[in-house]
Amino acid sequence: MAVHLTSTLPNFSTPQEHATIVSSTPQNFSEIPPVLRHQQKEVQVRFEAPLEDKAEWRQGTLYVIDSVLAFVEDGENAQGWQIEYPAITLHAISRAEGGIYCQLDDKFGLVGAVEEEGDGEDVMRELTIVPKDSGSLNEIFEALSLCASLHPDEPSPSDDEDDEAFVDADEFEVFDGTEEQELSEVGRVRSDFINDSRYQPY
Repeated sequence: MAVHLTSTLPNFSTPQEHATIVSSTPQNFSEIPPVLRHQQKEVQVRFEAPLEDKAEWRQGTLYVIDSVLAFVEDGENAQGWQIEYPAITLHAISRAEGGIYCQLDDKFGLVGAVEEEGDGEDVMRELTIVPKDSGSLNEIFEALSLCASLHPDEPSPSDDEDDEAFVDADEFEVFDGTEEQELSEVGRVRSDFINDSRYQPY
């Protein structure tokens, strides 16, 4: 499942802390905490379809960390979630919603999960992230794009046979500012792999 429910945050460091750690030449680089790229308070989140164990979420704080995208509610008995970036197949700014729209591969992490044609099973879940401060959308989007680029899709055996995977940069459509969504390069490339029959509301 793409969404991991948890009430705790993973260990992380700020960019300043990270710079201090690496400048001192640590003994084990694998033990360096992932970097917090952006933190946004007063955020509302909504899943479609809703999670079985928690249908609604209170306002909380979003954490865009190198390792995962995380959210924790405000107040007592706060709950939260974490999503690994390979499970986010698309992310974009939705001006209509005033938030960040994501599509999630809900089969991510399941052992032996193979999507077969005609199985009729919907494996996509949608996530909308709406910050109270709409001026933060670009910062959240850029942080998400950076973190997603750190986790490229693993190559499949069919990659060697798929010549169309390599395309000329001139074939990409240049964004002219008239669309309601802005897709990152990661989002654009990954959206090519989304089944055309999947519901794309924007």
